[in-house]
Amino acid sequence: MSDDSEQWILNLYRTSEIAGSLFFGRLARSMKPGPIQYDMTKHFSDEAMHAWYWTSCLQEIGAETMSIKEAYQEQYLAAVGLPANVMEVLALTQVFEKRVIHQYQLHSHNPTVHPAVQRTLVMIMKDEKWHIKWIHDALKSLEPEYGADLIHATFTRYWEADQTVYGKTISEHAERVQYLVERAGGRVA
Repeated sequence: MSDDSEQWILNLYRTSEIAGSLFFGRLARSMKPGPIQYDMTKHFSDEAMHAWYWTSCLQEIGAETMSIKEAYQEQYLAAVGLPANVMEVLALTQVFEKRVIHQYQLHSHNPTVHPAVQRTLVMIMKDEKWHIKWIHDALKSLEPEYGADLIHATFTRYWEADQTVYGKTISEHAERVQYLVERAGGRVA
């Protein structure tokens, strides 16, 4: 079994994947049929599977699942407010997905990572790469409606909020994430 800090982080990943699945599921259900709804449906399905992968991984390494009070995504809404349209949802999601894959890559470079955790990270990162691609393509398809400049400005606003939210998360849970920082050669962001 991994130490308490890693167990907590794996449960944070699990909680975030559950929150993402529920959010994207509700969103896909409310969207008009079309290419974005199609990909959003796949996306929420992936997020649900990722939560299952983390649940299974925790069991395999002998760790218990635990309740984490707040998913990372929920802190975004407090920082930037509720997105007003599908373009804003996608821009925020693109920022978040890039953060997630970066975090998973950082974790996967930990030389002491358990093989089950490594397998889970690698498996999920394949899907995360697709998430980034489909959202990029969807945002491109929305340029005639919203304009490339507005999409870029929205992405930048959410990226700046991400820096704040991630920094807050790191400082609040410094003792829990410190092992990742140390084992990844001191890189955090």
